[in-house]
Amino acid sequence: MREYIPYISGLIDGVIEGLSFLLPEFVLTLAFLLSIFSGIFLKGKSIVTWWITFLGILFAGIFTMTQLVAPALKPVLFGMIWPDTNGLLLKLLIGVVCLLFCVFVYYNHALRSHNKRIDDLLSVLLVIHIGLNLTVTAVNWLMVYIAIEMISVGSYILVGYLSKDNKQSEAALKYVLFGAVCSAIMLYGLSLFYGYTGSLCFIESTHLSGLIAMPPLVFTVAVLFVFTGIGFKLSFVPFHFWSPDVYQGAPTPITAFLSTAPKVAVIGLLARFVMAWPNIMESTLPPLIFYTLAAAAVSSMLVGNLVAIRQSNVKRIMAYSSIGHTGFLLMIVLADADQAFSVLFYFLTVYVIMNMGVFMLADYLEEKLGLTDVVQYQGVGKSYPVVMTAMTIFMISLIGLPPTGGFVAKLLSFSAVFNAYQNRADLVWLVLLMVGALTTVVALFFYFKIPLNAFLRESKRSFPKKPINGMLVTAFLLAILILLLGVFPSLLLAVV
Repeated sequence: MREYIPYISGLIDGVIEGLSFLLPEFVLTLAFLLSIFSGIFLKGKSIVTWWITFLGILFAGIFTMTQLVAPALKPVLFGMIWPDTNGLLLKLLIGVVCLLFCVFVYYNHALRSHNKRIDDLLSVLLVIHIGLNLTVTAVNWLMVYIAIEMISVGSYILVGYLSKDNKQSEAALKYVLFGAVCSAIMLYGLSLFYGYTGSLCFIESTHLSGLIAMPPLVFTVAVLFVFTGIGFKLSFVPFHFWSPDVYQGAPTPITAFLSTAPKVAVIGLLARFVMAWPNIMESTLPPLIFYTLAAAAVSSMLVGNLVAIRQSNVKRIMAYSSIGHTGFLLMIVLADADQAFSVLFYFLTVYVIMNMGVFMLADYLEEKLGLTDVVQYQGVGKSYPVVMTAMTIFMISLIGLPPTGGFVAKLLSFSAVFNAYQNRADLVWLVLLMVGALTTVVALFFYFKIPLNAFLRESKRSFPKKPINGMLVTAFLLAILILLLGVFPSLLLAVV
């Protein structure tokens, strides 16, 4: 033991140096502990736990904003965490998603009235939030794996939290089994990386040179195994099979959360991983990664949009919509994750607003009127014109039509890919552009199903008027925001 004594002070200094950058995570940890105690000792008063969670997420976001003034210029905590500007902005976006989820849970009758109450649900949310924050700032594979497992295990609990019928139990079981297999495969791929490089920090030159020196077959296997774990969280093709069943079977607030927050975190991780190579097309190493992700992007856009045409359940439509949008996110990351981060952040922000808004309105109509399928929306527009107008705005934005934020997001993504084609002259970029444009046209046929039935189809059923609640007001504000970002995109682009 004595030989380690000279290193103790250095290790302590390394820990202390990184503590200030983990202040938001400490706040979330404190909120998690308080939420556990409030759930145990204040039974029947879930509102206390809700406020602890809401304020914990809010203060964590405030501390993250203060760190934007002086972000870290190098990795901290023994090179595992790098809270740079990009990571901090993504942490803020994740915080917004978690706050919207809190509002969603507060107004969801199924969760509030369940005998399990929402205390444990909110505690799990805080743990997932910590994992999400670590994912977007991690530069060490060990930290990445721990963070992704925090997200995964928490997500398993969320999906099976109610389990009031066979459909929800089946969705939770599929999610756990598929996630466990993908996690084990990813861990084996990381072990191959470490075995051949002797390093876990994927931004270090020694790690990159070690990857280049790996036997091509071993490197190919390792990369595919690692992308298996990443693909599971992003639900890009061919790791998308779980998402339609889970999205349909899980409670709507949890579906909305799973379709946004983990996707933001893992796409941020993937962007940081791709950024490790300054020029992705001028080395013997990156082409495998490039063409693998390009194939996943093309497949995801095609499968997500073409299969969505045949769906009638609103949540399944949104599941395939999420798969299709993942293809666009991969396309932006490949274009140039470093230079195009403003485009990526804009797209992710708009994606979060669109998805959360659609799911909030869908949940309101499902709880108040029992509407789950597109056909059931016939005639709703006459009874609920404001609700369906907001829903139509979100659908227009999801397609990518003006004057919404979705239009600007897709325009910026196409511009980034076209610039990449001009700089590198690879036909893959043209394929990505053509598939992206084609699937945008295809999206018209399933996104407009809802407004078509709501406003242009008659229904013999009468829809009673229901009171407006805070969740509906939040959805209306999100619809206004998506229009503002479409007309004034500089409101967000100037921040990045």
